[in-house]
Amino acid sequence: METQSTAQDFLPILFQVIVALGFVVVTLFATHFLGPKRKTNDKLSTFEAGIKVVGNARQPFSIKYFLVAILFVLFDVEVIFMYPWAVNFRELGWNGIIEMFIFMGTLLLGFIYILKKKALDWN
Repeated sequence: METQSTAQDFLPILFQVIVALGFVVVTLFATHFLGPKRKTNDKLSTFEAGIKVVGNARQPFSIKYFLVAILFVLFDVEVIFMYPWAVNFRELGWNGIIEMFIFMGTLLLGFIYILKKKALDWN
């Protein structure tokens, strides 16, 4: 026999959401109104990893840095998919080996494409 949920069954969840949102709102207003408001030049200046700001932040920046970073993340995430395969290597048998070779071949094709496009050249 299947029982149906009623609106009353969801009251604890609704109450929890209201309490959580209320806590956030009260905390934000309390810190805004009760916190110190001392504005100094050091607090208002731009801070980036402890390095003093020099020059204009709007100067052109080489896109190659971002391209290499994104490619690193892409291939780094692909390596994560190899860990479950390595853990279950014996259970997967020959089908697992063939699938991993297909996966690695696809990655290799992508890497060759990147090298052909000279995405990693800094010159």
